[in-house]
Amino acid sequence: MDAIRNQRTIAAPAAVEGVGYWSDRDVRVEFRPAPAGSGVTFVRRDLPGCPRIPALVEHRVETPRRTTLRLGDASVEMIEHTMAALAGLAVDNCELWVDQTEMPGCDGSALPFVEALRSVGIVEQDAPRRRLVVDRVVRLGTRESWIEARPCSSGKSIIRYELDYGSNPIGRQSLEISLSPRHFHLNLAPSRTFLLESEAAIIKARGLAKRATFQDLLVFGAQGLIDNQLRFPDECVRHKMVDMIGDLALAGCDIAGRFIAYRSGHRLNGELVRALIAGGVNEKLKNCA
Repeated sequence: MDAIRNQRTIAAPAAVEGVGYWSDRDVRVEFRPAPAGSGVTFVRRDLPGCPRIPALVEHRVETPRRTTLRLGDASVEMIEHTMAALAGLAVDNCELWVDQTEMPGCDGSALPFVEALRSVGIVEQDAPRRRLVVDRVVRLGTRESWIEARPCSSGKSIIRYELDYGSNPIGRQSLEISLSPRHFHLNLAPSRTFLLESEAAIIKARGLAKRATFQDLLVFGAQGLIDNQLRFPDECVRHKMVDMIGDLALAGCDIAGRFIAYRSGHRLNGELVRALIAGGVNEKLKNCA
């Protein structure tokens, strides 16, 4: 994504079915082609009037451990993996018709969504993609957890994440990538959601995630990963990057810059997008909004 490009959508509808991790409900999401300039929109087909929620940071509301959008009485939750799949493959215009509040958890990664999108093909549209260029440092957070955007002389989107869980089995991991559809598909999309066994116990005690198992998520106990196998030695930091890409996609355009995060989560990711849109960057192709 190192140059202004044309917008893209999918060539035909594609669907993914699964279970919502938090709600325990069966859910189906259908990705549908959308015209140039329309962006990504969630459509709650289970609600009267099929309310629409544009995938923009202005509709983001704070929810623990996931990204949620709300417009009026309609909301969609845990959208970060679907948004990452679209952004990672550079799909700019798409409607997501869903029959529940929460997106399907599937295997805890973005890969099922990536495979569904690739199975129907991605087509270029006759309109340039909006692009924001980071022209100065924008940093948010504290010493314990922060995220920043910096100018990038190459004009690319470069992402670095530093994960630090201390002395437990997850430990410390770091990774830096230059975002491209191929790299995202092969090296980031398969990485899965992870948490500590103590965190999983708290969630279960609240009556949530009853249908999720150790095979659905990466759960780390005192001795390491429980009843599962890693896809990458550093799968945890790769998944944090997937979440970050999904959250940054709520800008509604490409962002050229170098992004560095240390123990950042959905809240800080979203706040950075708000700060960039509010005046932290220069906008190119304003007439293509």
